[in-house]
Amino acid sequence: MKKITAILLTILMVISLAACAGGNDSAKEKTSENKAETDSVENVSAENTSSEAVSDITTESEPTNDTSENEPTDKAEETKILVVYFSATNTTEGVAELIADGLSADIYEIIPEQPYTDADLNYHDDNSRSTIEMNDPNSRPAISGSVENMEQYDIVFIGYPIWWGDAPRILSTFMESYDFSGKTIVPFCTSGGSGVGSSATNLEALTNGATWLSGTRLSGGSSHEEIVDWVNGLGLDIKAE
Repeated sequence: MKKITAILLTILMVISLAACAGGNDSAKEKTSENKAETDSVENVSAENTSSEAVSDITTESEPTNDTSENEPTDKAEETKILVVYFSATNTTEGVAELIADGLSADIYEIIPEQPYTDADLNYHDDNSRSTIEMNDPNSRPAISGSVENMEQYDIVFIGYPIWWGDAPRILSTFMESYDFSGKTIVPFCTSGGSGVGSSATNLEALTNGATWLSGTRLSGGSSHEEIVDWVNGLGLDIKAE
């Protein structure tokens, strides 16, 4: 009986030890699995943090292509200027060229379809062509050629000689040939002694919607410096050099 009891006790002890060993192994396995999961989560978190950091660095270091912001603009450079002139004896031509050179402006010569001869310009002859034209306010001598893209110009200088106290009638032809709305017009004349008189206001009456500055007389012998001083004193947003 004692032997049987001893055997039973031995069997129970073996079973208990086996159960404990199994429990410890299971605990060890669970601990190992938990540790592996923790390591995996930490690795993922570290990867995400690293990715975000790289993204932030990339975003901050990306250059901007918008170079137009805060760029200075020169309004004078954007202003388109045209110098128009009629010059039967080349006197007004020289002044017009000085203005155009000082402003780096475009220049256009009003050329009559029928050129004027010396006889046509003889103001002592009541039957000369110029005399007949100037005695007829409705006279409109034809012009050869035209200004291309007149609409692009903001400021137009108009130069002419004084004939019989007024602008030659071919200037009337020119003024009525274009729309000067919104433009600034600067008239100037050349003469042997007569001033601009009513010539500029007479031409102004042929236009609509333009801003006219007061006309002035310039000498055919005006220097570059004199022309520059006059242009820069007009109060316009332009600068002659």
